[in-house]
Amino acid sequence: MKVYEGSNLRNLALIGHGHAGKTTLVSAMLYTSGGAPRLGRVDDGSAPTDYDEEEIARKMSISTGLAFVEWGKPEARVKINLLDTPGFNMFVHEAKMVLPVVDAALVVVDGVAGVEVVTQRVWGYCEEINLPRMIVVSRMDRDRADATRVVESLTNAFGRAVTPLQLPIGSEKSLSGIVDLVRMKAYTYEMGGNGKGKEGPIPASVADAAKEAHEKLVELVAEGKDELMEEFFETGTIPEEHLVPALHEAIREDKLFPVLFTSGLGNIGVDELMDFIVDYTPGANEHHAITGWTADGEEQAERKGTDNEPASVYVFKTMSDAFAGRISYFKVFSGVLKNDASLQNYNRNTLEKFAHISLIQGKAAVPIPEIHAGDIGAVAKLRETLTGDTLGDKASPIRYPAVKLPEPAITFAIEPKSRADEDKLGVGLHKLMEEDAMLRFFRDPQTKEFLIAGTGQQHIEVVVSKMRKRYHAEVVLKAPKVPYRETIRGKADVQGRHKKQTGGHGQYGDCKIKMEPLPRNAEVEFEFVNDIFGGSIPRNFIPAVEKGIKDAAGRGFLAGYPVVNFRVILYDGSYHDVDSNDLSFQMAGRIAFRKAMEQAKPTLLEPIMNVEITIPDEFAGTIMGDLNSRRGRIQGMDNKAGNTIVKAEVPMAEMLTYGADLTSMTQGRGSFSMEMHHYDTVPQAQQDKIIEKAKAERGEVTEEE
Repeated sequence: MKVYEGSNLRNLALIGHGHAGKTTLVSAMLYTSGGAPRLGRVDDGSAPTDYDEEEIARKMSISTGLAFVEWGKPEARVKINLLDTPGFNMFVHEAKMVLPVVDAALVVVDGVAGVEVVTQRVWGYCEEINLPRMIVVSRMDRDRADATRVVESLTNAFGRAVTPLQLPIGSEKSLSGIVDLVRMKAYTYEMGGNGKGKEGPIPASVADAAKEAHEKLVELVAEGKDELMEEFFETGTIPEEHLVPALHEAIREDKLFPVLFTSGLGNIGVDELMDFIVDYTPGANEHHAITGWTADGEEQAERKGTDNEPASVYVFKTMSDAFAGRISYFKVFSGVLKNDASLQNYNRNTLEKFAHISLIQGKAAVPIPEIHAGDIGAVAKLRETLTGDTLGDKASPIRYPAVKLPEPAITFAIEPKSRADEDKLGVGLHKLMEEDAMLRFFRDPQTKEFLIAGTGQQHIEVVVSKMRKRYHAEVVLKAPKVPYRETIRGKADVQGRHKKQTGGHGQYGDCKIKMEPLPRNAEVEFEFVNDIFGGSIPRNFIPAVEKGIKDAAGRGFLAGYPVVNFRVILYDGSYHDVDSNDLSFQMAGRIAFRKAMEQAKPTLLEPIMNVEITIPDEFAGTIMGDLNSRRGRIQGMDNKAGNTIVKAEVPMAEMLTYGADLTSMTQGRGSFSMEMHHYDTVPQAQQDKIIEKAKAERGEVTEEE
């Protein structure tokens, strides 16, 4: 395998909505360039970048797949690294994870559907980091594929910087080629052929449209540069030798978003797409200096992406393989990484050996002796390194910032089916968490349930399926219990006395307490004030009273949920020289607590979530009505590129099945995220139901019976 340097490297992420044709396009590029013996298809499970058994079964990308093609003239061959990202709402975080390591994004848009929900979301991710974008309209051989309509959809969504650099020849099933609007040449193809276009004159049917589009393109490019503007006014055009570098610069600086047309399955326009990538997309060495932090995170540091800088490597993805163990995918941001090199992990302060470094072609690893700045590779069996870590030369540390992801939107309670599954559950889930940054696994300290959180129901279902197939662990998913809490609204002044006389020593503890509410959602959940004067309770028994109250508060009063936001003032009591002990005063504390709760107007609190919902405009009314029925309070609305963003506060109890409901209400085009915001009082009607249910679960008889 040839070793490439930064100027001959192009790193591209294929991003866009699900089923837009990204994976098929990668297959076509591999086949056309000679990197694969046949054109892989998603439908029959032969696509090189969708090789996981879950991806094959579901016919969709679940995690980012890597491949590379070598393209261009023999004397100036370029290696194009392709990162094929998922396009479904549940897995789109995978795209966000890889964007910092690529030099440009290929935004793949379906020839029929045009701009869709995820297209806009991933476009926003690119905008955040000023990543150059090219738009590829794929699947142009489909029924109802329409170039004019798609370009209109793109311009409406992303502005006038969206400019076609090609026009399709023919449409739908009669698609036969494309016109290059820069060089004003036509290329025709055989449907489903080898992908090599035949150059020829522009057909009369598209000649006028091509001329008009060429003039528009030249004018747009000239706008940004005075010398080109002068040349344009003098000659009425810009020659190719000036137009190509000007376009390259405009794309790199985000001033222009070119549109190209292809068919992945028909293998039409794919060679021209790769020519375009070689000529116009920024090379791996064209980056500005990369900003990071010193190892201690105190100061900013910069590193140029060249071979003569000290080595630094950023791990952007981790995979867990049954045979090879943990595989780390990384980008060499600076320097040269040689096989068997030892690098310092700055995040974990450990030394890691890079034995058997390789390039990734689908699921195959291609060994390579060294990897230069700007290139992407993989290595197996790093001991402690995880996604988001930076490794490098011990003498010149730099730490690149890890990608910030939103909090998971949905949580399920998870239980092993059997004792044997219990042992495998933790191990399997921790390995899956290493490769999926949006997966969480934790135990709720209040409800004592094991919880698994992810981006949506489908995400969690995929995790459960992987657990079964990879780690042979069978689990059951349930809706999680809502962690209600209890508090008080009034004050109380009570006495708690515990007196028990048995044959020998008796038990005696007596305390008088005042109870009052603390501010709602205060950081202090329980405050104990010792106001005893004159030794009515000896000092050594006072902690026992506090412990008794704490224990009782943890068990709840109304429905068995912890009592929070209250203050207890211990102001009087009595003791017995012989019969008093710690246990007696703990019991007295518990009795006093229960008496106080009866007086202090106890009430139930429920968690209120901050919810952000993104939906196409036409579903806004439906979503607002639904939120009102869920006791939601709308906090604000925003509009962005044809999408409505609704912000609301909604009780957690009403959001347990929201993922599936949102999918059905918006035909799968809506997404949401939520995080815990505060606790609020449960309305009385709901309180009665919750208390009744809790009593039934504990086997207590309700009053009516």
